[in-house]
Amino acid sequence: MIRHMETNDTLSTGSGRLQGRSGGFFTRLGQDTLYAMTAMPLGLAGFVLTVVGVALGLGTLVIWIGIPILGATVLASSGLAQLERLRLRKLQGRVFPAVHYRGGGPSQNPWVRALRRLRDPQSWLDLVWGVVGFVSGLVAFVVVTVWWAASLTGLTYWFWERWIPRSDDDEPLAELLGLGDGRTADVTLTTVIGLVALVSLPFVVRAVAWLHASLASVLLNSRAELLSEVRRAEGAREAAHAAEAVSLRRLERDIHDGPQQRLVRMDMDLGRARRQLADNPDGAAEILAHLQQHTRETVNELRALSRGIAPPLLVDRGLAVALDELAARSAVEVDLHRDLPAALPPEVETAVYFTVSEALTNAAKHAGVDRARVRVVVDRDAVVAEVTDAGQGGAHPGKGQGLAGLQQRLTAVGGTLDVHSPNGGPTTVRARVPLT
Repeated sequence: MIRHMETNDTLSTGSGRLQGRSGGFFTRLGQDTLYAMTAMPLGLAGFVLTVVGVALGLGTLVIWIGIPILGATVLASSGLAQLERLRLRKLQGRVFPAVHYRGGGPSQNPWVRALRRLRDPQSWLDLVWGVVGFVSGLVAFVVVTVWWAASLTGLTYWFWERWIPRSDDDEPLAELLGLGDGRTADVTLTTVIGLVALVSLPFVVRAVAWLHASLASVLLNSRAELLSEVRRAEGAREAAHAAEAVSLRRLERDIHDGPQQRLVRMDMDLGRARRQLADNPDGAAEILAHLQQHTRETVNELRALSRGIAPPLLVDRGLAVALDELAARSAVEVDLHRDLPAALPPEVETAVYFTVSEALTNAAKHAGVDRARVRVVVDRDAVVAEVTDAGQGGAHPGKGQGLAGLQQRLTAVGGTLDVHSPNGGPTTVRARVPLT
């Protein structure tokens, strides 16, 4: 039995720069406030360190002492940059790869590390952040302080206003604006200002925190993200080459052991039939009957081999139909749920198809089950395929079972494979294949 659901939704994309932050409205407001309020003192420390260190280092370059001063300045600014990255993770939920500096490990001489840091482009970006971070941090601190003060003082003005010392010449804000004189007009106007500030407070705080965090991400993390993408692309290219080589060797072996041997035997049988055609027509006819059976078997074997390259149904009618056909001919009963758009990139369809195929094959051969659940959906900017069975568990890519080759195939298209298979089961094979 195959059960499936199908919808044709448009693909949605999402940014990977921010991860979901736990907590409610007040938690987010508190995190943004803390992030913005602490930006100014940290920015001030970075600004003083950068300006004084760089000025002193450049001014003393003529006597060579400026080089170690610059190295020490760069080393200290990198420490402040690491602190800012920690704040980005904890308070803003920003996700980015680890930043690696030149200069060796912690066991090296600190002066050698400092001098080597001078050749690292990221170190100079950290110095630039020392200036930019002070400016944006000062703006964030002032704006958040003013909005919080306006909210709190405006809403409580009715209470403490009576203790403000006044003289006959004092003119409240309401009177200056022509809204009336007296305590009632003054308290009403100030309270309204406090309410407006309170309503806009979360949006203003979020905006200035986002501005400061975005500048920090560009200067402190964008280079690491670019290098990570380059390494990922290089790894995908190497994996693609390796997967292609393995597939070609397997195909060559399968053709040699299967169809090629059958064709050699058919050639020999044809020679026998030709020799017997005149003297023993009945024997020749029997040989030709066997040849016809061998021809059918060879064609079926070639069709099976072609599925290992690209199933015709997948190429002609797309992933959704190919998954239906795969579930129908599976050795185990499949509960299929698919939620896919009308068209996907060919490399994505192929990777997802073989992920499901290999997982179902493993479930039939190794898990000892008669039922599996398959779920293939689009999740923002990727296709996610999950195959779950209630078998004995213990599956792992390192154990073979086709999972190692499958992981290599997914890496070649930038995808990931996650196998969760504790002893005793259940086993869940989850693949994520990006759409871009």
